Formats: sequence, structure tokens, C-alpha cells
Amino acid sequence: MAYEAVKALENHLARRKLVYEGKAKILYEGPEPGTLVQYFKDDATAFNAEKKDVIDGKGALNNIISEFFMKGLNTLGVPTHFIKRLNMREQLIREVEIVPLEVIVRNYAAGTLAKRLGLEEGTALPRPIVEFCLKDDALGDPLVAEEHILAFNWASQQDLDDMFVLAHRVNDFLSGVMYGVGIRVADFKIEIGRVYDGDFSQLIIADEISPDSCRLWDLKTGKKLDKDVFRRDLGNLTDAYAEVARRLGVLPKITVPVSKPTLIN
Repeated sequence: MAYEAVKALENHLARRKLVYEGKAKILYEGPEPGTLVQYFKDDATAFNAEKKDVIDGKGALNNIISEFFMKGLNTLGVPTHFIKRLNMREQLIREVEIVPLEVIVRNYAAGTLAKRLGLEEGTALPRPIVEFCLKDDALGDPLVAEEHILAFNWASQQDLDDMFVLAHRVNDFLSGVMYGVGIRVADFKIEIGRVYDGDFSQLIIADEISPDSCRLWDLKTGKKLDKDVFRRDLGNLTDAYAEVARRLGVLPKITVPVSKPTLIN
């Protein structure tokens, strides 16, 4: 039975329907209702896709790094969409209703926060700051206040309270784990999804947690180990991501490329 189940899954992975394609990932219909297969692409984008490239191996590295963080959060009782990794580029995940907000947690001044407030990059913030941006590429994912969120019904007050709790719990976990391997988490972005069980709904961590969505700095040298390497042309992006995976103990010895599955109409 185990062999038959594996073969059935393999057959499904070879032929499935496209649900959504974004800048860095593709979602396919999952093998069971309420599931999706998330494929990590090698595409790299920055500045709202004004800068683009294809970085060999990036998708596989993001897949295993995100798996590491999602499994860790699940173990701690922080709910995520992650079910299991299928191969070097794909994960089986729960299908969620994405809240149209990016949740950003900042521990050190960097990026747009440093520019907005005139802070020197690397300045430690008095406490972690949680920000919200509207998920809208056409508008440049603008920063929004809680009043905007409530007024336009992007989320309820209870949702906001829950998102603050989730954001801080993820921050505690990420910062602790990364500090243990000599990396500082300057900031990171997460997305939140809603799942339903009858009349009950719950917010969970969705999307990914990887160097694509975090600012990661070496504790001793300040060397950047995240997508800023691509944004600022600071070197080889794959090498930076591989260094993060190596420190976390998840770097595979052999990376086998996985081709995209055949789609059906």
C-alpha cells in the first residue's frame, strides 16, 4: 500500500493544474482537497520586479530553508501552512485565504524604514516594530496604518491582534535560531492566511520564510546573507543562501534539479 500511495502521488505531481504563479513561486492543485503544491522558482526580483534575473539553485535553497523554519514553528505550536517537503523544489501546503497584508517585523534599521526616518542602517531599534503593507504590486505595496486596515476591512481588530502575536512569536523563534548560528535577523516579512473549520477560522503563517523575505547579517562581519546581495549587486546570491542553509544544517550534499510538471487544461 505504501508503494502504491507513493506512485499515486508521483503521478499526481507529474500532471496537475496551475492555481497561481507569482514572482518567486508557483502554486499547483494539491493531491487532496484543501491542499496545494508550492513550487519554488529560481527567479529573483527586486524593486517591485524592476530588477529581474534567474539565479540557478535559489528555489531549492529557499525550499529547504523555509521548510526548516516552518517545521520549527509548527513544533512550537505556531500554526503554519506547511505539511511536508515533496522534493528539492516543492512543498505540500494547506490551502489558505491570504490576508491582503504583508506583515513586517523590524529589529534593526534597514531598507525603507532607515530611509523614511533618516536612521543609519544597522541601528538597533528600541524594540521590535511591526508594520503592515497592502499587498498590491501596482501600488508598490504601500505602508498602511491600522486605521486603514480597519476602515477598508482588510482585516478585523481581532485579526490584527492575532497577527501581532504571530509576528512576535515568529520573531522570537527566528532571532533565537539565527543568533545561535551567528546571524542577526535585521527584519523579515511574513504573509498570513486564514483557514476554516466550519464556522471557526484561524490565522496561520503562509507563503515562505527564507532569505528572500528576511534581512540576515553575519553577526561578526555584518556581511549580508539575503536578497540584498541581489538588490545591491554584492556578490553571488546562491552562495549567500547556501551559507545560511549550511549554518542551519540543511544544505544538501547534492542538488538535483526538478523540472516543472506538465500542466493539464
